[in-house]
Amino acid sequence: MKTIVLKFGGTSVGSIDRIKKICKIISSFRKNKNKVLVISSAMSGVTNELINKSKQLSNSFDYAEYDALLCSGEQGSGALIAGRLNHLGIKSRSWQSWQLPIITDMNHSSARILKINSKTFKNYFKKYKVIVVAGFQGVSEENKITTLGRGGSDTTAVAIASSLGLKSCEIYTDVEGIYTSDPRVVKDATMINYITYE
Repeated sequence: MKTIVLKFGGTSVGSIDRIKKICKIISSFRKNKNKVLVISSAMSGVTNELINKSKQLSNSFDYAEYDALLCSGEQGSGALIAGRLNHLGIKSRSWQSWQLPIITDMNHSSARILKINSKTFKNYFKKYKVIVVAGFQGVSEENKITTLGRGGSDTTAVAIASSLGLKSCEIYTDVEGIYTSDPRVVKDATMINYITYE
């Protein structure tokens, strides 16, 4: 049985209708008897809303609390996805990174992944058909929640796929491909047709 890693960005999980839509995509992978590991971003706009709230409370918000706050967005979307999949009859559960764990260094807001316990996934797949993991976050060896920086859910997905020895990871987004820069910010950004890891 093949294991597939699917990552869904903020716009892909940006509304209840979009969550229903991605659950159909996940379901199509299950029809082929694949084990599916889903990495979710926070719903579109949620992370920015949390950042704004922290700024309203303090202009020197504690770094550890800032990361604990921001990672709550991914926790919410992951639970919504798993809840919908269970409704569709696909036994699923969501996890936060500290529950696996995904161990990072202590650089709050720009942490680097140090190790992932890939055995955890094998154990969870004995009970669940789909595992949903909150992207963008980790836990330090000192047991503090960390975040990987903006775009960190992509990093989570690729790192998990690599830790499982998989050859691919599918990232679902609202743009056609990889651009020279963010096309929402840079008007003349162009799509790159071919790119290597280097």
